[in-house]
Amino acid sequence: MQKIKYHRMFMKNTFFLLFIVCLTSCYPKYYTHLREYKNEGNNSIPDYAKLNNWAAHPKKIDPADSIPSDLKNYTKDSSVDVFYIHPTSFTDPKITHLANADINNDSINAVTDYGSVLFQASAFNGDGKVYAPRYRQAYIGMYYTKDTAKAIAAFDLAYSDVKTAFEYYLKNNNNNRPIVIASHSQGTNHANRLLHEFFEDKPLKNQLVIAYLIGMPIKEKEFNTIPVCLDSTKTGCFVTWRTFRTGVEIPKKSNDKIAVVNPLSWNTDTAYYNFSYNSGGVLFNLNKRILKISDAQIHDNILWINKPKFFGSAFFNQKNYHVVDYNLFYYNIREDVRRRVRYYTLNNQIIGKK
Repeated sequence: MQKIKYHRMFMKNTFFLLFIVCLTSCYPKYYTHLREYKNEGNNSIPDYAKLNNWAAHPKKIDPADSIPSDLKNYTKDSSVDVFYIHPTSFTDPKITHLANADINNDSINAVTDYGSVLFQASAFNGDGKVYAPRYRQAYIGMYYTKDTAKAIAAFDLAYSDVKTAFEYYLKNNNNNRPIVIASHSQGTNHANRLLHEFFEDKPLKNQLVIAYLIGMPIKEKEFNTIPVCLDSTKTGCFVTWRTFRTGVEIPKKSNDKIAVVNPLSWNTDTAYYNFSYNSGGVLFNLNKRILKISDAQIHDNILWINKPKFFGSAFFNQKNYHVVDYNLFYYNIREDVRRRVRYYTLNNQIIGKK
């Protein structure tokens, strides 16, 4: 329950909740896309043989296919698969009685697709086929409810869908291709469990290029066979960070060391990396690359940044940048996954020649 308790801390004020909803839905206006959605019946249990139960899939056109306008000539190389698990988009502050989202809720699905899938999952489309399952995600309130049993049940149900989707993907789509696991926030909670169940000390570990476990605290020794990526050339490892304003301190909940990788250097040192290391971020418009938007420095168990630089940032005084963990480093992530795929391919070619 430590992860649930952690989330309570930064979800406690109404402004932050509204900011989450705004960032994930204000651009583009998600409700303008509702006509694209067709509720296909009353079955509340997702059937992953049906494409409508995937937010992103190589066999359909979806927001994960989007490429920023300045990368239209980007050479795509879909040599790996990306299994992306989206964060919480079931955030309606008026809803307090439901523990899990309805898989057929068009509004929630639109927020997911034109929020995190567009601004996070699309970072991987240059080098991977993106699979992103819809799942009966836990309501955001489950992170700070006092009803612990209800919260555990909600997250277990959500994970059961993610697991079922991954099993379907492995059986029907993977064909022994290399895999990138990518996630954020609630998605990272589920990705953590997925790695333990399917990759840790399992043959599938050999197909893991890298895992991006972003937005939640992951212990440095979380896995026995999946280490923290110590530099930008490593594969079969994981990266993770949680972004806060410089000066913020997050109390440690245990003696376990929390892993942090700097997305500007892709290592774990505590050196300061200034704004020039940032290749660009995106906020409300995928086609508007914001150069040098952020600096970054690892501090204890989190990633520190100074106030981001973008139009209107003078009025932005948040100290918790959880909701833009991906956005601030969008272009650096695109560069990183391409590099990791190249190293993974090269290493396996060398091993194959031995």
